[in-house]
Amino acid sequence: MKKTNITLIVIVVVLAIIAIYFISKSLPQTPSATPSPTVSMETPSPTPSVTPSSTLTNGAVSTIGTSVGGFPVNAYHYGSTNSSAKEVLFIGGIHGGYEWNTVLVARELMNYLQTNPGVIPANVKVTVIPVLNPDGLNKVVGTTTGNFTAADVSTSQSTVVAGRFNGNNVDLNRNFDCDWQATGVWQSKKVSGGTSAFSEPESLAVKNYVTSNNPAAVVVWYSAAGGVFASNCHNGVSTETNSLVDAFAGASGYSANQSFDFYATTGDMTNWLAKINVPTISILLTNHTDTEWTKNLAGIKAVLNSFAK
Repeated sequence: MKKTNITLIVIVVVLAIIAIYFISKSLPQTPSATPSPTVSMETPSPTPSVTPSSTLTNGAVSTIGTSVGGFPVNAYHYGSTNSSAKEVLFIGGIHGGYEWNTVLVARELMNYLQTNPGVIPANVKVTVIPVLNPDGLNKVVGTTTGNFTAADVSTSQSTVVAGRFNGNNVDLNRNFDCDWQATGVWQSKKVSGGTSAFSEPESLAVKNYVTSNNPAAVVVWYSAAGGVFASNCHNGVSTETNSLVDAFAGASGYSANQSFDFYATTGDMTNWLAKINVPTISILLTNHTDTEWTKNLAGIKAVLNSFAK
């Protein structure tokens, strides 16, 4: 083949290739098969659980202090944990083993609330300090927890009387700041009120707890006279305290009393609570052995229901 013909063929082929290239560029483009960037599609999270503003506790324990003898003073909490809940505080065993039945009635309350939490109104918190004087209780029943029966109680009357006092031989119900005196009176006997108001760690524990938590009401068990008694520290019985007296006495059948006047008391815990404007009543069991649970349960329910209104 002549050289001239070969050259022409090459030129035609090149022109054809160029023509094909420009024609292809003018046609609509087929979308690229390369996948688009993958969009991460997370599995939707479940709807967040909403914690109710008012949750419940059932027997949670906190140690609010330590006795002279080194035993814990424990508080047990039931009902609402909402910060706006009204707290009702029950206290037993301020006179330790001398009034051991006040520890048992507080324990009965704890057991009842454990199995019947619904008795507590929705906006109420219940705190129970069953043994304020563990030193005194230990002298008489050999334990500081309150887990004992009447069979564990010492048969020695002198031991039982000694169980009224803490490890410093102080009557704790003479160690609070209402008419405090270093020497108080119990019936016709002189007793120690401590070196100053709140000199004892047990009474100081109550003071710190009350001033920190501001309970709406306090109910304290003593024995033995049989009645409900209002509190007052020269500022009159408050309307709220009178309402507590009426509620507890009316439901329980105990007599209602404006004051404890069997003999002069100095440094009394319930009167100090009245002094700082905390509505407080004393429940004096009829004797030193019975808890009178049926009567007390009726009174407790009446008090709790009064805060549901």
